[in-house]
Amino acid sequence: MAFIDQQIAAHPNETGIYVLDTGESALVARAWLADHARQSIEVQYFIWSSDNVGILATEALLRAAERGVKVRVIVDDLLIDASDKTLLALALHPKVDIRIYNPKHQVGTPFYKRALNVLTDFRGVNQRMHDKTFIVDGRVGITGGRNMADEYFDYDREYTFRDRDALVVGEAAQAMQASFDAFWANPLSVPVEARFDGWGLMKKNVKVDDAEVQKVYRELHAYAQHPENFAPEVRAAITAAPAAFDRLARDMAWGRVEFIHDRPGKNSRRWSLGGGGQSTDALAKLVASAQESIVIQSPYLVMSGKAKALFSDAVARGVKVRILTNSLASTDNMQAFSGYRNQRKQLLKMGLDIREYKPDPANRATLMARANPPATPPLFALHAKSMVVDGTTAYIGTFNFDPRSENLNTEVGVMVHHPGLAQRLQAIMEADMHPDNSWSAAEEPDHYAPLTKRGRVRLWQFLPLKPLL
Repeated sequence: MAFIDQQIAAHPNETGIYVLDTGESALVARAWLADHARQSIEVQYFIWSSDNVGILATEALLRAAERGVKVRVIVDDLLIDASDKTLLALALHPKVDIRIYNPKHQVGTPFYKRALNVLTDFRGVNQRMHDKTFIVDGRVGITGGRNMADEYFDYDREYTFRDRDALVVGEAAQAMQASFDAFWANPLSVPVEARFDGWGLMKKNVKVDDAEVQKVYRELHAYAQHPENFAPEVRAAITAAPAAFDRLARDMAWGRVEFIHDRPGKNSRRWSLGGGGQSTDALAKLVASAQESIVIQSPYLVMSGKAKALFSDAVARGVKVRILTNSLASTDNMQAFSGYRNQRKQLLKMGLDIREYKPDPANRATLMARANPPATPPLFALHAKSMVVDGTTAYIGTFNFDPRSENLNTEVGVMVHHPGLAQRLQAIMEADMHPDNSWSAAEEPDHYAPLTKRGRVRLWQFLPLKPLL
């Protein structure tokens, strides 16, 4: 961490940013920072799975807490899959606090209460925290597309995501922590302990005694010590991380970086599914400022009426708009693809140059260039959310180009005003758009997907889901 302190001192009132473009680099960065935190770790995620990466990440935070680091975690309630007793045991550690965002689905919620929530608060159950942030000592942070699960770090053997994060040092990291604090203080973020009170019919009755707590901790540590679970080559990469700092210092871009974010709850709407948000406004303003080019990567592409008007205006003033999204063959989200498929011809007619990511891109081997890769490469899908405007301004974050990110989910990201970094990122995105890695949407490459998948997406197309996509 002394290296990071030196870099901050050498660049007062600026932010340093480094793009984590491979799963291994993103995993090693998080692991090394967790191991070297001195005072605090704040973590905010939409998905935290109980798979290999999720368990190892949990154990790393527990080890940090055991050496005296204050650990605070906020996880969205919708897709959390940790057991109730494990969550409660971790939250009972004196140096660990865990809060669940908008707990209407899973943590402490019986099935009948979940059904009642859907009936009485439809917007509320659909308003999720899509933020992904990892902050150490208030000095360095990571944000981007990756959730805490195998498939976001290229360690799933069957299906993995082409994703992207940004590591930031300095002012933007402080802004990231301020946003975390706002979520932490908001009533929507509920302490785990408060979800298991054992009284009434509206919460689960879950308790753990001290012996059970210690058993959870021992099992986590034992799991992380096993070579089959924590590969020796990954440990070696984490250990060797400081040796890469000279290169990181050379490649890190310093300048003005804005951390853009929504407020807890997204907006003031309570009965409708619209309303926009601060992230939406910031990105719309960036698109409206474009004079020459816009290059976008988004796993889901479902444009609202406002978004269509925004991009139509851009094309009308001569801006070249290129977008890479998932193909039917690669996508993990049939509902979102059905919304895109319903408007694909219209978007192409607007003058947008759209390409669709292949499930077996030629650059897959390069992206997974690590020690001991799987013998059979997994299927790939796009999950990176990035944009470059006029080759001068870049965005890396969590925002998908769909109505859910526009109006319902809270989102975060960094807007980087640095032509050098923007052009490097654009070159990476253009490589993903190369014909070896993607198809032209004008060719409607759905026939590369299995017949059963084509049939399912047609059924989804008939449903009125657009505001929820």
